[in-house]
Order: sequence, then structure tokens, then C-alpha cells
Amino acid sequence: MTSNKEIKTLVERDFRHFHEHPELSYQEFETTAYLRKELERAGVTILDTGLKTGLVARLGDGSGPVIALRGDIDGLPIQEETDLPYKSQEAGRMHACGHDFHTAAVLGAALLLKEKEKDLHGTVKVIFQPAEEAPGGAKTVMETGAVDEVQAIFGIHIIGNVPVGTYAIRSGAVTAAVDTFKITFRGKGSHGAHPDRGLDPVVAAANFVGAVQTIVSRNSDPFAANLVSVTHIQGGNTWNVIPETAFVEGTTRTMTKADRELVESHIRVMAEHIAQAYGEQADVEWIPGPPATLNDPAWSDFSARIAREQGINVVPAPSNLGGEDFAYFLEKIPGTYIQIGIGNTYSNHHPKFQLDPAALYPASEYLVRLAEAALGKLQKGQK
Repeated sequence: MTSNKEIKTLVERDFRHFHEHPELSYQEFETTAYLRKELERAGVTILDTGLKTGLVARLGDGSGPVIALRGDIDGLPIQEETDLPYKSQEAGRMHACGHDFHTAAVLGAALLLKEKEKDLHGTVKVIFQPAEEAPGGAKTVMETGAVDEVQAIFGIHIIGNVPVGTYAIRSGAVTAAVDTFKITFRGKGSHGAHPDRGLDPVVAAANFVGAVQTIVSRNSDPFAANLVSVTHIQGGNTWNVIPETAFVEGTTRTMTKADRELVESHIRVMAEHIAQAYGEQADVEWIPGPPATLNDPAWSDFSARIAREQGINVVPAPSNLGGEDFAYFLEKIPGTYIQIGIGNTYSNHHPKFQLDPAALYPASEYLVRLAEAALGKLQKGQK
């Protein structure tokens, strides 16, 4: 038997290790090996999923209702600029989004659940997911079939500038659908002094950049949280030559399926018609990312109630136009994305980002209680 005090020490040690050794999406080989070693040492069953990085473990004998806890494990290509004694030892890589926290907290929950495994009224699958930042790691896990039988799923994410001891939980969309567009305007090159002998794609691209902003301001509900950002423009390579092509790239953020479809449709039509107006052609590439993260109302209320019973302050989660590929799980499985306050800090993905580790072990304890209560709820057939 391992005491809770000993597990708390392990969780804090593991967090520091993960922070010191971040790995990028789909390259989390050492992180996976470390997790495997710690779980095997505790006697936790690791499922044979075929994942190259990341893993899925199981508590319970596989019978009864099945719930899942998810932690993401990848870091970011950022050079850390903190003075932490356990700062990243990997040049150009950093856990600047709290995935080290998520991994350690979920690992701690697995170790705690192992100590009471014989008393579980069902099965808990623990997902250490690769490549959330890619994004797409959630889909990689789902393709293994490891979550096919899961009836409810819970994911955690840190939230900055919210006090330790406070969780942000709300039903409905809490992060946005994230899509990318890449558009090439194809004209006809000519000398800069003779634009009449060519078809200038730079003019078409410039008109598109201005016009595309009207999609949100003139076509969607003014109270809806939608966004279109052009983030990359490229055309030509010298001062006196009109180029053959001009390239425009950007991102869209939407909170509903209908708005997602509206924005995509308008971007395609607008690009094509602006190009036609100048006698040119527009090639539109649309790259869909994760959908909006839609928290199930019943499981959100349930997660908030369990938190309050644990002495945790619960506030409504804010809407966020960032993306989160836990949304892929929630498309198929009801559940909740729970945000855990980690004190005042720089924003996520900032090189000086850091969090208060005091929030870590209580998160493990909360996940254990949430898992036990969710199994009990399902066992009673209340959901």
C-alpha cells in the first residue's frame, strides 16, 4: 500500500520531471516511457492500443460502467524564460500550456485509484493523450478503439489568473472550433510599369483581406463569438514586378456548427468572386481543426457539484476562442472539460508562463472523487 502522502510526493516529483523534459507533439517518447514505468511500478494495467506515443491505462477489471479521465502530454516549441529551479532542460521546448500539470495530476489520480481499485463500481480508463497541440492527438487515440465503450469522459486544463482552489466549469461551448484557410490568387505577371499587360493578384488579395472582415460583422449574430483573422500575406519578391500569384492565410474561430459552416461558405465565395472580378482565379484550401468544445449540461452540473463537495470554489468558465482537441472526444462521448485555477501568471504559450504547483495534488484528489461518483451515477442508471 502507498499512502496518500507518498503519492502526493510522487505527483510533485513527476510534475517537475515533465516540466524539465518537454517533448513536442507525436515525439513524446520519453514522456510515454516514464508514464509506463510509473504505472507498471504501481501495478496499473496498461492497454495494448498500438499508440506510438501516449498510452491508455485501466483501473478496475473492465466490467460495469466505464468512464475516462484525460490528460495531454505534449509541450511547445518555445524557449523557456522563467527562473524556476525545474525549468526546461530541452533547448527550444517548454511546457507553456500546463500539459505537465495535466499529466502529473491524471497520473496522481491513477495511482490513488489503484489503491482503492477493488472498491471501484466499474472501470476507469486513464488517457495520456499525445499531440493536443498538433492538434489531432485525440483523434489518434479514438482511432485505436480505446474509448469506444466509454460512457462519460472528463478532461482538465489549467486556467491562469484564477486563484488556486477555484475551478471554472460551465455547460455548452467553452472553446471554439478552429479552422485554417489558405488562398492563392492566380493572376498574370507583368512589369510594374505596365499593369495593363497583366492581372495583378496583389490587388485581388488586398481586396479580399478587407472584405473578409465583413463576414462576422455583417453576416453573423452580433452577439455571437466568431472571428476571422488574416495572419499571413505573401506576394511578389521585388519592387518593379507584378507577380503571378499572391497568397493569403488565416484562421477562423466559431462556437456553433451553423456559424462554422456560414464562415467557411462565405470565405470560399468571397475569394472566388473577388478573383473573378479581376479576371483571376482563387484556389481555396480549407483545413478543419477541432470543433468547439461542448460540455454536456448534466455532466457539467455534476462535475461542479462534486467540486463544491470537495471544498472547491466553482465559477462559470469563460468563453475562449482558443482551440482544444478534447472537443473530438466530446463529439462522441458526453462529458466535461474542467478548468483548474493556477494563480496569476503570464498567458498560455508565453515563454515566462508558470503555475502554482499548490493546485496539483488537489486536482488528483478531485479527479478520483469525480471518477468514483460518476461510476456510482452510471451504476444507478441515472444517466
